[in-house]
Amino acid sequence: TGDNPRMNTSPLDKPRHSLMWRIYIAVWLVYAVFLAVADQLDNVADGRFDAGRFTLTIASLLPSALLLALVWPLTGWLERRNWRLPKILAMHVGTAFAFAIVSQGPFWTIFRMGKPLSWYIWPLLYHVMTYLLGAGIFHLIRAGDRAHRQALAMKEAQNLVIAAELSALRNKLNPHFLFNTLHSIIALTQRNPAAAETALFQFSDMLRYVLDTERNGSDRVTLDAELDFVRDYLELEQLRLGARLRVEWDLDEDAGDHPLPALSLQPLVENSIKHAFNPHSRPGVLRISTRRGADGVLTMKVRDSGPGADPAAIAASPGLGLRTIERRLQLDYGSRAALRVDSAAGIGFCVSVTIPAIREELAA
Repeated sequence: TGDNPRMNTSPLDKPRHSLMWRIYIAVWLVYAVFLAVADQLDNVADGRFDAGRFTLTIASLLPSALLLALVWPLTGWLERRNWRLPKILAMHVGTAFAFAIVSQGPFWTIFRMGKPLSWYIWPLLYHVMTYLLGAGIFHLIRAGDRAHRQALAMKEAQNLVIAAELSALRNKLNPHFLFNTLHSIIALTQRNPAAAETALFQFSDMLRYVLDTERNGSDRVTLDAELDFVRDYLELEQLRLGARLRVEWDLDEDAGDHPLPALSLQPLVENSIKHAFNPHSRPGVLRISTRRGADGVLTMKVRDSGPGADPAAIAASPGLGLRTIERRLQLDYGSRAALRVDSAAGIGFCVSVTIPAIREELAA
C-alpha cells in the first residue's frame, strides 16, 4: 500500500500514475490560464492587455502546484503508517494550513499595507480547501490502486487454485487410463500372447504421448495428435475385441489444428468400449466424428450402438472419465465449453463435447 516500487507497486500502476500526473499538470495549467484571463478582464474592456501581469499570474501558481504535488508521497507515507482516519485528518488539517501559509505568504508580504482582514483570510481558507481537495483525490487514487492490486492478487490466487485442480484432474485421468489399458493387455495375454506383444508396443507409443504432455508442462495438444492417440488405443482394443468392434470415422480435415486438452477424446472412446463392447459378445459400431463450426467451436461426438443407459443411471454413475472431462472443460473454458450425453435404454450412447478455440484466460 506504500510507495516501495518493488513491494507495493504493480507494473500496471506506472501508466496509471503517469496519467494521473498528466491530468494534474493539465488541471493546474487550465486553472492558471483561467485566473490570468479573469484578471485581465478589466484591461481587455479598455482595449489593453498586460502580458507581464498575465505571465506573473500564471507563474504565481507554480509554488502551489509544486507544494501540492508533495502531498502524493505524504499520502503514501500515511498509508504505510496505518494510522486511523481521525489521526490522518488531523495531520492533513495541520498540513493544509502550513501549505496555505507557505503558498500565500509572499503575497501577504508584498501587499500587506492597507488591506482589510478578509483579504488575508479568504485566500488562506481557499488554499486550505485546495490542499484538502488534492489530498482527498490522492487518497482515493491510492485506494483504487490498493483495490486494483488486491483484485489482481485474488485473481492470481484463484488461477493457482484452478491450475492445481486441473493438474489433479489430469493426474486422475492418466492412472485411470494406464490401469484400464494394462488390464486389457493382461486379459489379452491369456488368449493371444502374440497379440499381447503387439499391444505392448502399441501401448509404449500411447504412454509416450501421455508422458510428453506431462514433460512439456502443458496439456494442450492438437486435435490431430489426440486422434492419433485414439487410433493407437482403438488398435490395441481391436486386438482384444476382434470383429466385435467396428470403428467409423467422420472427421473434419480442417479441424486438425484445433487446440484442446490432452485426453479429451480418448476417455469418451474408452467409456464406450467399457460399457458397449466389453460386457457383450455381439458386434457393435463405434462412430467418432469431429466438426469445426464457422464460429471456431470444435464439436467431437462419440456414439456407440451399445445398450445405452437411462439418464438417471448416468447421473448416479460413479464413473471417473466423463465427470473428470466435464470438470476440466469447465475450469479451462467456463460456460463456453460443454459435455452432453444423449442416451436411453436400447438406443446406444452418444457423448458430444464442444470446445472453443480459445481457453478461458487464467491470468489478468
